[in-house]
Amino acid sequence: MRTLKVDWPACRARGLCFEVLPEVVRLDDWGYPVVEGPVTDDLLGSAREAVRMCPQLALRLVKG
Repeated sequence: MRTLKVDWPACRARGLCFEVLPEVVRLDDWGYPVVEGPVTDDLLGSAREAVRMCPQLALRLVKG
């Protein structure tokens, strides 16, 4: 099982991760991502795309 981790000082609340992976990421009232659960195998490709698309490199996919 994998999960997404957000580097809060780096994140600028662009919301691209939410656009790519709304099944796992929602946005709070200020537009910052909130990871709501693990990344399942069927969402792994979208999670990797979300990590690649983050303009601030503030999103990581980690095991555990």
